[in-house]
Amino acid sequence: MPMLNGHKAPRRGPHILNVLERRYNARFYESIAAIMALRNSYLQNRFIFVRGEDMVPILEGLGAREDDFESVKQISDLTGPDPTLDYRSVTYGRYCIDPETRSIRRLAAQPYMLTVQEDYKRHDSGIPRMFDETPTDMQGNTVVQALILFKALLFQGVPVTPRDCLDYSSPAWICTVFNARTHTSKNNGIFGEPALEGVHSDGSDHTMTIFLGSKNMRPDSAVTFMHDNKETTGVQVWETNPTLIRGRVHHQHFLDTLIFVDHDFKHSVTSVHQQDVAQPASRDMLVVFTRRPKMEGHVSGYADTMELHTTAPLQMPMWLP
Repeated sequence: MPMLNGHKAPRRGPHILNVLERRYNARFYESIAAIMALRNSYLQNRFIFVRGEDMVPILEGLGAREDDFESVKQISDLTGPDPTLDYRSVTYGRYCIDPETRSIRRLAAQPYMLTVQEDYKRHDSGIPRMFDETPTDMQGNTVVQALILFKALLFQGVPVTPRDCLDYSSPAWICTVFNARTHTSKNNGIFGEPALEGVHSDGSDHTMTIFLGSKNMRPDSAVTFMHDNKETTGVQVWETNPTLIRGRVHHQHFLDTLIFVDHDFKHSVTSVHQQDVAQPASRDMLVVFTRRPKMEGHVSGYADTMELHTTAPLQMPMWLP
């Protein structure tokens, strides 16, 4: 078997989640009711944290296959080198959430870039980056597909503060899905920082982060803080003003999920530490950014291509209430 990221590549057939097949299943409507309750909380608080044990039945009700829950824990083995960070490996894919056609489609790859003007201050701010593309084992996993659908159902109709040069007249959403593994190995001089940039925003309208698993990670690692937008961009957690902290969440269990209105807050994440310093540590996450399409003149310097992916297409039906 070919080796990727030091691991054997899984072999399994891809599946496409068809939520329309669930319309006469009572568990589907239980999931919809749970999502609508979470949506109500999201409308009021602008961020929610859902425990993994509560996410599982929601995703099952949307049609996620039982065997895919185990498979999704392995997809981070397929991540590739990050071009600007030595402690992280990544894959990513671009998708269009289209309420008009009620479908989710894979879009062609294009460079990814965040800038200081978007409250993202790091050594690679303003640098276009390309990552290894989402592999079939990830895109064809119905848990991943159900997570995208879950998010699409949750944020529809939620008002946001507009970002400059995003097309809010468009019904479509651009959804960028990252699978990121963060490594720490002091013996090799690698120190994992899920957010090296400190306090920041992600240039999106809605951000979702999902915990897939970890190895040899100290329990106090990778705590997420939500900050008031008055907090200074780029400062580290220990430099922040405690009176500007608006929330604290900790992804610790499989499928623990945080969703927040990105332009309403800045956020930060603490370091990944080793439990046993003689062994490397790793933390696996899915990070899903969703925003309206970029227009010409956007601070990132390009508009979104809406061309479909030609070699790894995906067309998934979407149900909307």
